[in-house]
Amino acid sequence: MRGAAASGPGSGSGQRRVLVTGTSGMLGRAVAQLLHDRGYFVRSLQRRPVEAPWESMQGSVADPDVAARAVAGMGAVVHLAAKVSFTGDWTDFVSTNIVGTRQLISASQHEGLRDFVFVSSPSVAHFGSSIVGASAGTANPDLARGHYARSKAAAEVIALSEDSPEFRVTAIRPHVVWGPGDTQLVERVVERARAGRLPLLDGGRALIDTTYVDNAAEAIVRGLERMDQAHGQALVVTNGEPRAVGELIAGICAAAGVKAPGYSVPGWLARGAGSVIEKVWTAAGSRGWVHDEPPMTRFLAEQLSTAHWFDQRHTQAVLDWTPSVSLDEGLARLAEYYSTR
Repeated sequence: MRGAAASGPGSGSGQRRVLVTGTSGMLGRAVAQLLHDRGYFVRSLQRRPVEAPWESMQGSVADPDVAARAVAGMGAVVHLAAKVSFTGDWTDFVSTNIVGTRQLISASQHEGLRDFVFVSSPSVAHFGSSIVGASAGTANPDLARGHYARSKAAAEVIALSEDSPEFRVTAIRPHVVWGPGDTQLVERVVERARAGRLPLLDGGRALIDTTYVDNAAEAIVRGLERMDQAHGQALVVTNGEPRAVGELIAGICAAAGVKAPGYSVPGWLARGAGSVIEKVWTAAGSRGWVHDEPPMTRFLAEQLSTAHWFDQRHTQAVLDWTPSVSLDEGLARLAEYYSTR
């Protein structure tokens, strides 16, 4: 299968050809769009159909036949596809996040691709305590909190273990990515605030780093373009502007025109309640009684009540990159987005 050609625009010689997985999500689409805008030939792979100006295919990265067809004729992969949820069966996370990554790497190596960007998460090295001005820690699936973080940690370990001069791998860990159209953070904050079901934990005082979507997409593309410097490394990406959780939530609520939460719950109480709710929700979900995310989990409570912000100097030096959109500008763009809805 090595050297198989793919039809479509931009298939002329000399142009980089990149497979981007997970483009039905906000960040995956932003990465694919940025690559397309820069003149790359882009093929996307995702579970749901998308309308896009690039070549697109549907399927699961865990299917070896799909993975082989997706990488055919490509020169590099940016792998974002993942199961992202606070609850769910462990086997589902294993299938998509671990097996899917392994299948995609195997197919890429068989095809003779040289570069592989694995889009990871700082949660792979977050073990429940505060992170204050730290660099990227080592992914540890035994200590990471929750099924998502543990499965992504295992997948990152697999990916980076394959790094070599012939097959270069880097792991980019954007932290709490948000922006217009975001369903993972922004919509959940807005919907729960509107319903009066969004308490602040410990007064919302914990400092956290977040990443505006355009900045995250640019950093991921820079990881591909700077593979000589980035391969073999895990790099945390953020805006580099730590804000108190309460301040960030208030900014999102203001942008959406909803009232910000005004009551607080002790973090220790939320963590305990989250553990119980998570187990009940998982059991109810397995019986088809619930289909949405639980109002609280232990992992979510830890994220909202502990500081986690990062030293960005090494990341910015390796990628030769700095964020172009500040948090305040991002919130202004979010407000503009909601004003047109």
